[in-house]
Amino acid sequence: MTVAEALGPLVQAALGSEVPIAVRGWDGSRIGPADAPLRLVIRNRRALRRILWSPNELGFARAYVSGDIDVEGDLFVGLEALEHAAPARGAGVSIDATTKKALISTAVRLGIVGLPPAPPPEEARLVGRRHSKHRDASAIAHHYDVGNDFYRVVLGESMTYSCAYWADESVDLTDAQFAKCDLIERKLGLRPGMRVLDVGCGWGTFALHAARTHDVQVVGVTLSHEQAAYATKRIAEAGLSDLVEIRVQDYRDVSDGPFDAVASIGMAEHVGALMLPTYAADLFALLRPEGRLLNHAISRRPGPRTEFSRTSFMGRYVFPDGELEPMSMMIDAFEGVGFEVRDVESLREHYALTLRAWVANLEADWDQAARLTSAGRARVWRLYMAGAALAFESNRIGVNQVLAVKPGADGSSGMPRTRAELLGLRR
Repeated sequence: MTVAEALGPLVQAALGSEVPIAVRGWDGSRIGPADAPLRLVIRNRRALRRILWSPNELGFARAYVSGDIDVEGDLFVGLEALEHAAPARGAGVSIDATTKKALISTAVRLGIVGLPPAPPPEEARLVGRRHSKHRDASAIAHHYDVGNDFYRVVLGESMTYSCAYWADESVDLTDAQFAKCDLIERKLGLRPGMRVLDVGCGWGTFALHAARTHDVQVVGVTLSHEQAAYATKRIAEAGLSDLVEIRVQDYRDVSDGPFDAVASIGMAEHVGALMLPTYAADLFALLRPEGRLLNHAISRRPGPRTEFSRTSFMGRYVFPDGELEPMSMMIDAFEGVGFEVRDVESLREHYALTLRAWVANLEADWDQAARLTSAGRARVWRLYMAGAALAFESNRIGVNQVLAVKPGADGSSGMPRTRAELLGLRR
């Protein structure tokens, strides 16, 4: 019996009779349509042994990241086809009893029964209490401390790891990222001499842009040592060290307020639902009266949380301990500590465009990206970014900018009365 013949019942049990992918075994045998948009290559017996011991998304993730299973073809088209073929099989859903039976039968026929292989080194192994400061630092290091040069390949010149702002799709990624900085700066009402806190400052792009464009003083905090080193260096090279200070610091430890404005761009996803009230209260306390907060964060749709479960690809390889919350929960947290929410804007389509640009960057310089980190990690980033782009496009997740203000003692906000004035479109 060939590998393809043995795999046939397993693939059919997992995906149904209309299989939108082709599968090639390590013996060269094949199943599936010749014109399939996506091709799975089962390189060795160890691939199926991983799935046998973890018969869920985690088993496939381990096989894929280790290179025991490879993915060929147009990843976007293939993932879309898989989603349409099996829409009920969401992230983190375990293989059902029928598929497990087919898997065991396949394992016996192919002689792959044995001890579980060790997980790939790219898998997160966090210890300690969830969302403690120590564990949060480890989670951030897992995702961000994988090499600044690798991120330069993926993110491009701006080194910005959040969605760009594509007022015109013809502009390049760097210009779209700087347009996002400008949008946030206008919403925050930055003026020369203001003091700004950049929470989760990444590689320092927003801090640098705000200081250079508006002559403001910026404190940027991150838990990533590699990000902080890169940001500090680029700010010094720009001659802005007198205006921008970058710290390796937890937002919960910032104590030198007040600030005139706070920007949190793509950081709240790491906070966690139980910590949202603390997050909101800490930022509220750091602002002066009439100071503004701009929170830019991905949101999920209401319902059960599955994106970052312990058996999911995202939870083990991409954002360990990450949590997406409905936008209503984020707004409740801000209003619960005294903020007045003044403006909410969805940028969902903008993030899909950004992710597709990142995938294009990675695929265009694949060999270099793999050398700069590891082949396994490059595979992780390609799959996660392509899947995320499709999730934004299909409205399964969103991203929103929430602008809030800390009211003065008399309830004053100091805010413009119209959105046009807020964005500087009309005086």
